[in-house]
Amino acid sequence: MATISQLNLFPCKTLSSKTPLNSHFTSSRPSIITLSSIKTTPTSTHSISRILVTREPTKRRNLLLVKAVDDDEWGPEKEGSGVALAEKEEEKLKELVETDSLKRRLVETFYGTDRGLNATSETRAEVVELITQLEARNPNPAPTEALTLLNGKWILAYTSFVGLFPLLSRGTLPLVKVEEISQTIDSESFTVQNSVLFSGPLATTSISTNAKFEVRSPKRVQIKFEEGIIGTPKLTDSIELPENVEFLGQKIDLTPFRGIISSVQDTASSVAKTISSQPPLKFSIPDRNAESWLLTTYLDDDLRISRGDAGSIFVLIKEGSPLLTS
Repeated sequence: MATISQLNLFPCKTLSSKTPLNSHFTSSRPSIITLSSIKTTPTSTHSISRILVTREPTKRRNLLLVKAVDDDEWGPEKEGSGVALAEKEEEKLKELVETDSLKRRLVETFYGTDRGLNATSETRAEVVELITQLEARNPNPAPTEALTLLNGKWILAYTSFVGLFPLLSRGTLPLVKVEEISQTIDSESFTVQNSVLFSGPLATTSISTNAKFEVRSPKRVQIKFEEGIIGTPKLTDSIELPENVEFLGQKIDLTPFRGIISSVQDTASSVAKTISSQPPLKFSIPDRNAESWLLTTYLDDDLRISRGDAGSIFVLIKEGSPLLTS
């Protein structure tokens, strides 16, 4: 930091009373301003903008201007700004880490619940608590204004919507398993497709609904279903039967039927190939079931949390996200 003492190192001649003066001076002595006569202030400690070395009353001469500037004059301010920025980035990183931890804990609670069908009351309470914490950290508080994030295929990981429980129950359709429930959104055409993929001993097929959506608020969309589609079955490589199946509350042993199945597999495959060549079957949806609404309360690149009628919860994970394999 520049100080008064440092200015004394600046080379200049001192004038004494014995120094001869030029005859053209009207005054016998020049006016002298010495460094010691300058009163220092907190401001002048950092910078002395002008120091008048000699002053001649009758003849204009160039004045020597000296400015002492501290090399670190703006240092503290810049350094302070850098520290504040670093602290802000550190806080942001910490929040991202905590949010990621909450997301993984939420997905871990889904294990063994069969998308919520078999969840205990304790598990449901834990899910609600974690969802509440994530909703408070929502990086996109206006999801309908970030429609590009909504684009793509979302896999249902958990729901409290009891309307789906009969579909998820294995006793509803013997030998048929729900492999996947998904929702595909196209924000450019404002379309939504809900799809359920079923797998059986011989083939897989899907049932879908096509709908249009309208933005009603920063979080809410109104959905109007237009049609349902039963997809064309896709043939599996071989018939696979479980050891037993539960139907109407009774467990049926299928072991004796395995030998019979192997003998009729070729015939069944031929029938399946014939069915696979048919186009998907479309059907209309009654008006009373044609509309619904959905509130998105959390949205990022991997996870979406929505709430529907009667407070039902839907937790969906983006296709390809590492959360699906965690």
